Amino acid sequence: MGIWIWILYAVTWQVAPLPSGGVRVQKAGAPAKEAPSLQWVLDSLARDGDTLLLATGRYEAIPRPYRETVCGNCETPQTPVQATVGFWIRGKALVIRGMDRDSTLLVTHAGYGVFFEDSWGSEIRDLTITGGVRDPDGMATDAGVVAKHSRVRIEHVVIRDNTDRVDTVVVGIGGIMGREGAELFILNNEIRNNGWDGVALYRGAMAVIADNIIEKGRGAGIGVTWDASAVIYRNRIMGYWKGIGAFGESRVVVRNNVVYRNLGWGIIATGSSSMEVVNNVIAENGNCGFAVWEPTARGILKNNIIVGNGWKEEWVCPGVGVWMNADTTRFPVRYNDVWNNYAGNYEGIPDLTGISGNLSVDPKFQGSTDFRLQPDSPCRDAGDPALVDPDGSRSDMGRYGGPWGRP
Repeated sequence: MGIWIWILYAVTWQVAPLPSGGVRVQKAGAPAKEAPSLQWVLDSLARDGDTLLLATGRYEAIPRPYRETVCGNCETPQTPVQATVGFWIRGKALVIRGMDRDSTLLVTHAGYGVFFEDSWGSEIRDLTITGGVRDPDGMATDAGVVAKHSRVRIEHVVIRDNTDRVDTVVVGIGGIMGREGAELFILNNEIRNNGWDGVALYRGAMAVIADNIIEKGRGAGIGVTWDASAVIYRNRIMGYWKGIGAFGESRVVVRNNVVYRNLGWGIIATGSSSMEVVNNVIAENGNCGFAVWEPTARGILKNNIIVGNGWKEEWVCPGVGVWMNADTTRFPVRYNDVWNNYAGNYEGIPDLTGISGNLSVDPKFQGSTDFRLQPDSPCRDAGDPALVDPDGSRSDMGRYGGPWGRP
């Protein structure tokens, strides 16, 4: 009896914008043809596993209405939400790749700019996403990229200038929103000048968020809530209302980030969340540097440099380095440098300088925004001795210390 083997080959499509608003589409060995829009290619031409190479130019979306029966960030999940979608990838996995992120632009004209739904194994890279339009429904989780029940890699993408607002809605348009069942790999992106959170994860979402620049927006740079989880490392977060937050029952690892010059807190754990905060620089935030807001949160604060926080009138927390509303047996504080914070270094617990490896000294950064340590910094080789730097020496405190602290 013979055995039949079926092999399905993925196709690479080359797509270029036309002045008419349509696109020119071509695959290897076939003549080019015109299509009405990039969305038509996504819906009707591209198959599961295909790659779309987008040439230089602007790709303009025509927004479509989208009604959700499950709300991403409501107290009652079964709350209907009205939104709009720009570019929609659903029921298939696609690689969408631009020529480069300066010259290939997706202009979404919608709340859910690029929306991945039931898309397991997609990738988007090397392009810019901009031009979102805020939905009037305040419960819509508007963002440049929204993913639900999908696994998506987002790499070398610029998400910028999604600043449209509705007067009756507080929230704006974020950078990336992970919704129910999302598995996201958010790597080496620039998320700048948007109207809400840089990255937000809601119910059931999981993400690796690494090596991104997240700056200038409202809301939080990174917010992880409900039962979402994230590993967050080597990001630079500034210019938001708040830096990084773990809320609800979330599980979050925060390592080797720079969180500075945000208006409220730098990093916060609250609710019944679990948060590991290791080898970060938390500097010059308007109110507190690090906070455990509620005693039900748990985790560890270790090997961080927390300096110069508290310059703004109190808003969300006192202007101190560490504000603890939890017992340190539940949230240990070890091997940190907490120094020169405006309203004091600690509140809610005794000053821990000289206890459990904690210091209070000038860390001697290389510059005002260069958080590498000078050769004679007292934070060198002063971290947890159980951790080592890449060269095998005892861990430094701060962004560049510990096993994940590479440049």
